[in-house]
Amino acid sequence: MPVTSDAPLTVGFDLDMTLLDTRPGIRATYLALSAETGTAIDADLVVTRLGPPLLDELRNWFPAEELDAVAHRYRTLYRDHAFAPTVALPGAHAALDAVRAHGGRVAVITGKYEPNARLHLDHADLRADALVGDLWAETKGVALREHGATVYVGDHLGDIRGAKHADAVAVGVATGPYGAEDLLAAGADVVLPDLTAFPAWLDGHLAGR
Repeated sequence: MPVTSDAPLTVGFDLDMTLLDTRPGIRATYLALSAETGTAIDADLVVTRLGPPLLDELRNWFPAEELDAVAHRYRTLYRDHAFAPTVALPGAHAALDAVRAHGGRVAVITGKYEPNARLHLDHADLRADALVGDLWAETKGVALREHGATVYVGDHLGDIRGAKHADAVAVGVATGPYGAEDLLAAGADVVLPDLTAFPAWLDGHLAGR
């Protein structure tokens, strides 16, 4: 397990399927995009593989020359369709409170378009001390280093890669597309069933520093 330091505590969190269940809103946005463009999109399939960058998903449905314009339209439609049906996952608020109870900072490091990520946090009443969007896997690790995060919590194999890139403790939560065995095999230092288990884990982790 990575060695933690005596620096002030900063814990990073992924957003989609770690703090928020964004599947209903993402599904609704893809259905709206499909209706507007006339392109068939299997929105139910899309929400089973959240995590990688938006363009990676759009490539499955649109030609390369349309990707930038379609991504812009998706992000615009997202504001009309995605926030209302999105809910905080169990334990999300308590997890952030637990970090602050230890005098720590919360950094949300996500692959989501940053302005929409900010609106999601506001809508769910989740307060982050730092937010960085449009990142994936190792690029998340760069942001984690820049913000001094020694722990990163995420649901995706790419989140584990990001934590490892930053030499941060990789905490997997089995609330996304991968189960505990997959997350552990990818290098997670610990896997929790969901964020309701995070406060107790953090207490024990910090007690052992």
